[in-house]
Parts: sequence; structure tokens; C-alpha cells
Amino acid sequence: MQQRSLGRTNIPVSELGYGAWGIGRSLWVGAEDDDSLRALRRAVERGVTFIDTALAYGDGHSEKLVGEVVRSSTETVHVATKVPPKNGQWPARAGVPAAEAFPGDWIEHCTERSLRHLGLDTIDVQQLHVWSDEWVGDGDWLEAVERLKAAGKIRYFGVSVNDHQPTNALRLIESGVVDTVQVIYNIFDQSPADELFAAVQEADVGVIVRVPFDEGGLTGKVTADTEFPEGDFRNRYFAGGRKAETWEHVQSIARDLEIPIDRLPEIALRFCLSHPAVSTVIAGMRSIRNVDANATASDLGPLSENELALLEAHRWERSFYV
Repeated sequence: MQQRSLGRTNIPVSELGYGAWGIGRSLWVGAEDDDSLRALRRAVERGVTFIDTALAYGDGHSEKLVGEVVRSSTETVHVATKVPPKNGQWPARAGVPAAEAFPGDWIEHCTERSLRHLGLDTIDVQQLHVWSDEWVGDGDWLEAVERLKAAGKIRYFGVSVNDHQPTNALRLIESGVVDTVQVIYNIFDQSPADELFAAVQEADVGVIVRVPFDEGGLTGKVTADTEFPEGDFRNRYFAGGRKAETWEHVQSIARDLEIPIDRLPEIALRFCLSHPAVSTVIAGMRSIRNVDANATASDLGPLSENELALLEAHRWERSFYV
């Protein structure tokens, strides 16, 4: 497993990180704790040294599983988690003051809860789970972050950028107070490469890429006939004709690259890792089989210039979250 530096934090992180939303047993249906723990341990065995979770993932359930594995590991594993917005608005909405979403005492309260769930003394990267650039200089969230750093309860601070809004963190990056940004970046949504990536490279801010598989669409396993379990959020994400539409796009990618469909997950991960601004890519992996399949992508290296040029034509900007 290849390593990269998480921006100016200088934390060495594996190129493939573990995205722990799916094991929180909220919105993703079908995760069993025993399987999740086995997948987490297998990921660490395969060289994964970065795990991203959140307080909102099963109201701390994901954090508890992550903490169990990290505490028992003989390897150094870095953990990032997130503070949910107090007002419950996902994503952050324009015109809402920072005090409604992230008052300082709420950030400190949630951090304490996460530390208890994880069973750790320090969180490597604490993130705000949504973000609006209107909050730069507004509210007392930054003072809370600085207090948590001074107390040794968090090492670094980041934000998870709103879905498909990569430019909605440029002011924050320019302010110099953020250490990492987490953003959607994949073959379909290539928009972070337009402006965000240049800004983070100039500021030496770490980039955590989420949704590399477009919630499963870019694995090649979502066809027009795919059925998801009742209660699974993908029923909404791929509602209506979206499954068939996604399948058409995926087949087109495979044709252009002249590859079988089952290579798409590898290509999707390598696409993300081909950009030098990217520090790590967090993939949801709820089974040992998924861990083993994804772990090889790092060792295969970046895609060729020709492959990247072909994939540029498959940019498909839309939001299935609404």
C-alpha cells in the first residue's frame, strides 16, 4: 500500500482509506458488526492506515467499531471523524449563521462523545460534517477548534465540503485555518479539479476524497434491474430511471477504455489517485472481499495520460442526493 502525506499535517496516510459510513448501520442496510470488524481488520492488515468515520454514522456506532479495531491494532492507524450540524441541516444552507449549525460548545460536546465512542485520547482529524464559506469569520467555531487542539483532544481540523460544491470551501482554505478538506471526486464529478485542487495545493491542505464509486454506480454493479434492501438510502439516490442512466454511462466508460466492467472499481480508485492534490481516497468496504479487491489499486499506480483524457469526456455533473 502506497503512502502519501495528508497535506501540511505531514501525517503519512495510505492512498486507500477506509470510509466507515456503511458500517454504522444507518441508511446503508445489511451491515453486520462481525463482518464489519473483519473488514476493518483486513484493511489494516492490507496496509490501510487512515479511517474516516463520523458521530452521525449510527449515532456513534461506526466510531465504536473503528475504535475497537484501532485500539487492538499493532499498527499506527489514523482516525478522522466529524461533528454533525446542530441544526440537522444536510447540506449547509445559504444564509444560515454558523451559530445555528456549529456553536463552539456543540463542537466540544460532540468531540467528547466521539472520543468516548472511539476509546481514544486524541482524534487525528476532527471535521465539521457540512460547511458553508459564509462561516469564515462568523461564530465561535474556530475558538472551539483551537481549544480542542490546545487540550490535545484533536490534532488537526478539517471540513467535509457540501455535496457537489467544491468551490464552497475556497475562502476557508485561503484563511489558513483548515488542515484538510473532504470532497466528492470521481469519474462523474470531476469539478474539484477546476479550482479546489489548485487552492489546496497552494495552501498545502490535505484532501480526503469521498464517494469514489458514486455510491456504487461506478463499481459496475448497479444495473437497471438492481434492487436495494428496504430502507437503504440508495433506493432514493438511484430512484426512477437513475439506475438505467448510470448503467449506460458505466458501459460507455468500459467501452472507451476497452476494459471489462469488473475492472471499473480499480479504475475509479486509480482515477482519483492520479491527481497529485489527493492525499487519500476513502472507500466504503463492508466485506473482506471488497477490501482485498480495492487494496490492489494503490500498487497499480496512476492512470495513463491517454486513459485520463478518455475519462475526462465522461464527466457527468448531476446530483442524485436531491
